[in-house]
Amino acid sequence: MEKPLETLIVDSILDAIADQRLVAGTKLGEQAISDIFACNRAHVRRALSMLTGWQVVDHLPNRGAYVATPTPQDARDVFQARRAIETTICRNAVRLADATDLADLRRHLAQEDAARGHDNRPALIRLSRGFHILLARIGRNPVLARYLDELTMRSSLIIGLYAQGHATLCAEDEHAGIVAAIAARDEARALSLLDQHLRHIEAGIRFDDVPPATGGLAAALRG
Repeated sequence: MEKPLETLIVDSILDAIADQRLVAGTKLGEQAISDIFACNRAHVRRALSMLTGWQVVDHLPNRGAYVATPTPQDARDVFQARRAIETTICRNAVRLADATDLADLRRHLAQEDAARGHDNRPALIRLSRGFHILLARIGRNPVLARYLDELTMRSSLIIGLYAQGHATLCAEDEHAGIVAAIAARDEARALSLLDQHLRHIEAGIRFDDVPPATGGLAAALRG
Protein backbone atom coordinates (compact mmCIF):
# COMPACT_ATOMS: atom_id res chain seq x y z
CA MET A 1 0.00 0.00 0.00
CA GLU A 2 1.44 3.33 -1.09
CA LYS A 3 1.91 6.12 1.42
CA PRO A 4 -0.47 9.09 1.22
CA LEU A 5 1.18 12.05 -0.49
CA GLU A 6 1.16 14.10 2.72
CA THR A 7 3.04 11.34 4.54
CA LEU A 8 5.56 11.04 1.71
CA ILE A 9 6.24 14.78 1.83
CA VAL A 10 6.54 14.78 5.63
CA ASP A 11 8.91 11.79 5.61
CA SER A 12 11.05 13.32 2.87
CA ILE A 13 11.43 16.61 4.76
CA LEU A 14 12.21 14.82 8.04
CA ASP A 15 14.79 12.59 6.31
CA ALA A 16 16.39 15.61 4.61
CA ILE A 17 16.74 17.34 7.98
CA ALA A 18 18.14 14.19 9.58
CA ASP A 19 20.64 13.80 6.72
CA GLN A 20 21.56 17.50 7.03
CA ARG A 21 20.46 18.20 3.48
CA LEU A 22 18.04 20.82 4.84
CA VAL A 23 19.33 23.37 7.34
CA ALA A 24 17.51 25.59 9.83
CA GLY A 25 15.74 28.52 8.19
CA THR A 26 15.37 26.89 4.76
CA LYS A 27 12.24 28.13 3.01
CA LEU A 28 9.78 25.36 2.16
CA GLY A 29 7.90 26.89 -0.73
CA GLU A 30 4.52 25.32 -1.43
CA GLN A 31 4.85 25.55 -5.20
CA ALA A 32 8.40 24.19 -5.20
CA ILE A 33 7.38 21.18 -3.09
CA SER A 34 4.26 20.69 -5.23
CA ASP A 35 6.47 20.55 -8.33
CA ILE A 36 8.95 18.12 -6.72
CA PHE A 37 6.22 15.65 -5.74
CA ALA A 38 3.95 16.31 -8.74
CA CYS A 39 0.98 16.99 -6.49
CA ASN A 40 -1.39 19.84 -5.81
CA ARG A 41 -0.66 22.45 -3.17
CA ALA A 42 -3.42 21.19 -0.88
CA HIS A 43 -1.30 18.08 -0.18
CA VAL A 44 1.71 20.28 0.55
CA ARG A 45 -0.27 22.52 2.91
CA ARG A 46 -1.50 19.53 4.88
CA ALA A 47 2.04 18.14 5.15
CA LEU A 48 3.45 21.49 6.28
CA SER A 49 0.60 21.85 8.77
CA MET A 50 1.58 18.50 10.32
CA LEU A 51 5.21 19.56 10.58
CA THR A 52 4.18 22.93 12.06
CA GLY A 53 2.18 21.11 14.72
CA TRP A 54 5.31 19.15 15.65
CA GLN A 55 7.32 22.42 15.72
CA VAL A 56 9.60 21.14 12.98
CA VAL A 57 8.41 23.92 10.67
CA ASP A 58 7.78 27.58 11.47
CA HIS A 59 4.94 29.18 9.50
CA LEU A 60 5.44 32.92 9.29
CA PRO A 61 2.44 35.10 8.28
CA ASN A 62 2.77 36.43 4.73
CA ARG A 63 6.17 34.79 4.37
CA GLY A 64 5.49 31.05 4.25
CA ALA A 65 6.97 27.95 5.86
CA TYR A 66 10.58 27.50 6.97
CA VAL A 67 12.54 24.74 8.66
CA ALA A 68 12.39 25.69 12.35
CA THR A 69 15.42 27.28 13.99
CA PRO A 70 15.64 25.93 17.55
CA THR A 71 17.93 27.72 20.00
CA PRO A 72 20.32 26.33 22.61
CA GLN A 73 17.71 27.18 25.25
CA ASP A 74 15.09 25.23 23.28
CA ALA A 75 17.41 22.21 23.36
CA ARG A 76 17.99 22.52 27.10
CA ASP A 77 14.25 22.84 27.74
CA VAL A 78 13.38 19.87 25.52
CA PHE A 79 15.93 17.54 27.09
CA GLN A 80 15.07 18.64 30.62
CA ALA A 81 11.43 17.84 29.88
CA ARG A 82 12.40 14.51 28.34
CA ARG A 83 14.40 13.51 31.41
CA ALA A 84 11.48 14.35 33.67
CA ILE A 85 8.90 12.46 31.59
CA GLU A 86 11.06 9.51 30.60
CA THR A 87 12.07 8.82 34.21
CA THR A 88 8.47 7.88 34.96
CA ILE A 89 8.07 6.09 31.64
CA CYS A 90 11.18 3.99 32.27
CA ARG A 91 10.13 3.19 35.84
CA ASN A 92 6.76 2.00 34.52
CA ALA A 93 8.46 -0.06 31.81
CA VAL A 94 10.65 -1.85 34.37
CA ARG A 95 7.58 -2.76 36.39
CA LEU A 96 5.18 -3.57 33.56
CA ALA A 97 7.17 -5.00 30.63
CA ASP A 98 6.08 -8.51 29.73
CA ALA A 99 7.68 -11.09 27.46
CA THR A 100 6.08 -9.60 24.34
CA ASP A 101 7.31 -6.13 25.25
CA LEU A 102 10.85 -7.38 25.77
CA ALA A 103 10.75 -9.18 22.43
CA ASP A 104 9.61 -5.94 20.77
CA LEU A 105 12.49 -4.04 22.37
CA ARG A 106 15.04 -6.62 21.23
CA ARG A 107 13.60 -6.60 17.72
CA HIS A 108 13.98 -2.83 17.70
CA LEU A 109 17.60 -3.12 18.80
CA ALA A 110 18.23 -5.43 15.84
CA GLN A 111 16.76 -2.82 13.47
CA GLU A 112 19.06 -0.18 14.97
CA ASP A 113 22.06 -2.47 14.45
CA ALA A 114 21.09 -2.96 10.80
CA ALA A 115 20.74 0.79 10.19
CA ARG A 116 24.05 1.42 11.94
CA GLY A 117 25.70 -1.17 9.75
CA HIS A 118 24.50 0.67 6.65
CA ASP A 119 25.55 4.07 8.09
CA ASN A 120 21.98 5.27 7.54
CA ARG A 121 21.75 8.49 9.56
CA PRO A 122 18.06 9.31 8.86
CA ALA A 123 17.03 5.77 9.75
CA LEU A 124 19.10 5.88 12.94
CA ILE A 125 17.46 9.12 14.06
CA ARG A 126 14.00 7.69 13.31
CA LEU A 127 14.83 4.46 15.14
CA SER A 128 16.31 6.29 18.11
CA ARG A 129 13.08 8.23 18.45
CA GLY A 130 11.13 5.01 17.92
CA PHE A 131 12.95 3.29 20.79
CA HIS A 132 11.77 5.94 23.24
CA ILE A 133 8.24 5.90 21.82
CA LEU A 134 8.24 2.11 22.28
CA LEU A 135 9.31 2.52 25.91
CA ALA A 136 6.42 4.94 26.40
CA ARG A 137 3.98 2.40 24.98
CA ILE A 138 5.36 -0.26 27.31
CA GLY A 139 5.04 2.19 30.22
CA ARG A 140 1.29 2.19 29.57
CA ASN A 141 0.61 5.84 30.31
CA PRO A 142 -0.95 7.35 27.17
CA VAL A 143 -0.79 10.89 28.54
CA LEU A 144 2.98 10.73 29.02
CA ALA A 145 3.29 8.99 25.65
CA ARG A 146 1.58 11.91 23.90
CA TYR A 147 3.90 14.43 25.54
CA LEU A 148 6.92 12.34 24.66
CA ASP A 149 5.79 12.02 21.04
CA GLU A 150 6.10 15.80 20.62
CA LEU A 151 9.30 16.09 22.62
CA THR A 152 11.07 13.35 20.67
CA MET A 153 10.03 14.95 17.39
CA ARG A 154 11.48 18.27 18.55
CA SER A 155 14.70 16.66 19.76
CA SER A 156 15.00 14.74 16.48
CA LEU A 157 14.84 18.10 14.68
CA ILE A 158 17.60 19.49 16.91
CA ILE A 159 19.74 16.38 16.43
CA GLY A 160 19.21 16.41 12.68
CA LEU A 161 20.15 20.07 12.38
CA TYR A 162 22.98 20.41 14.87
CA ALA A 163 24.58 17.03 15.53
CA GLN A 164 27.78 16.51 13.61
CA GLY A 165 28.25 13.07 12.07
CA HIS A 166 26.97 10.44 14.47
CA ALA A 167 27.99 12.31 17.63
CA THR A 168 24.55 12.24 19.19
CA LEU A 169 23.21 9.10 17.57
CA CYS A 170 22.84 6.53 20.29
CA ALA A 171 25.97 4.56 21.08
CA GLU A 172 25.57 0.90 20.23
CA ASP A 173 25.27 -0.28 23.81
CA GLU A 174 23.13 2.52 25.30
CA HIS A 175 19.70 1.30 24.24
CA ALA A 176 20.83 -2.30 24.74
CA GLY A 177 21.90 -1.53 28.29
CA ILE A 178 18.54 0.01 29.10
CA VAL A 179 16.74 -3.03 27.69
CA ALA A 180 18.93 -5.38 29.71
CA ALA A 181 18.17 -3.45 32.90
CA ILE A 182 14.43 -3.53 32.15
CA ALA A 183 14.58 -7.28 31.52
CA ALA A 184 16.40 -7.72 34.85
CA ARG A 185 13.80 -5.55 36.65
CA ASP A 186 16.70 -3.38 37.83
CA GLU A 187 14.93 -0.04 38.16
CA ALA A 188 17.85 1.91 39.59
CA ARG A 189 20.19 0.82 36.77
CA ALA A 190 17.59 1.41 34.06
CA LEU A 191 16.95 4.95 35.32
CA SER A 192 20.66 5.70 35.64
CA LEU A 193 21.39 4.45 32.11
CA LEU A 194 18.47 6.39 30.66
CA ASP A 195 19.65 9.62 32.32
CA GLN A 196 23.20 9.09 31.05
CA HIS A 197 21.87 8.32 27.60
CA LEU A 198 19.79 11.49 27.32
CA ARG A 199 22.62 13.64 28.69
CA HIS A 200 25.03 12.07 26.20
CA ILE A 201 22.73 12.97 23.31
CA GLU A 202 22.28 16.54 24.55
CA ALA A 203 26.03 17.02 25.11
CA GLY A 204 26.76 16.16 21.46
CA ILE A 205 24.64 18.99 20.03
CA ARG A 206 26.75 21.84 18.64
CA PHE A 207 24.88 25.00 17.72
CA ASP A 208 28.11 26.80 16.82
CA ASP A 209 29.09 24.33 14.10
CA VAL A 210 26.22 24.25 11.64
CA PRO A 211 26.68 22.21 8.45
CA PRO A 212 26.24 24.09 5.18
CA ALA A 213 23.23 23.60 2.94
CA THR A 214 23.84 21.05 0.19
CA GLY A 215 21.93 22.50 -2.75
CA GLY A 216 18.40 23.60 -3.56
CA LEU A 217 15.14 22.21 -2.27
CA ALA A 218 14.79 19.69 -5.08
CA ALA A 219 18.25 18.24 -4.33
CA ALA A 220 17.54 18.20 -0.58
CA LEU A 221 14.31 16.26 -1.03
CA ARG A 222 15.71 13.80 -3.53
CA GLY A 223 15.38 10.97 -1.00
